[in-house]
Amino acid sequence: MIYWVCILIGTFLGGGMGVRAEEEGERRTILFFGDSLTAGYGLDEERAFPTVVQARIDSLGMPFEVVNAGLSGETSSGGLRRIDWLLRRKVDVLVLELGANDALRGVPLEVTRESLQGIVEKIKAKYKDVKIVVAGMEAPPNLGDEYTQGFRGIFRDLAKRNDAALIPFLLEGVAGNSELNLPDRIHPTEEGHQIVAENVWRVLAPVLRTF
Repeated sequence: MIYWVCILIGTFLGGGMGVRAEEEGERRTILFFGDSLTAGYGLDEERAFPTVVQARIDSLGMPFEVVNAGLSGETSSGGLRRIDWLLRRKVDVLVLELGANDALRGVPLEVTRESLQGIVEKIKAKYKDVKIVVAGMEAPPNLGDEYTQGFRGIFRDLAKRNDAALIPFLLEGVAGNSELNLPDRIHPTEEGHQIVAENVWRVLAPVLRTF
């Protein structure tokens, strides 16, 4: 957590790699805005899927820099309160990965829907040409079919309403597999993050090629 706070301070307030990239005018910013899944809970920072995506980008010589703004425990409403601070630096692509903690807490669907839409509206108001990728999530089945179906629809509707790309389910191929998750059965292992990175890349890559 401390590591990512330092990265964010350096990147958005004028230090480190981000400033060099801005000064050289060579790299665009991909903001991964999410919760503990994005932050890489339980792993070294360089094992989280946004860093794996950055490695893929670098291997292809693409001019993009990933900024990991994952915060453990973050809800969609918490993200709505936090997003303004992160927009102090130009964002070219937003990968929005929030909502999982809403489901775990049984937050009303409309609250999650409105908060995620609010995040999108704020970033579009600041950077009208931003490209958005929505990471779909699933709710635990114990919340009932009505909630789980409605929760799944939030991400599909959000993407459609905002002309955004959609990752149908971020944890596809990982969720429910004990070998790919930490003992808490919620957060992916290093191998799990590799699979998540592939899920993201399949959708993100075509977006990056539009620049």
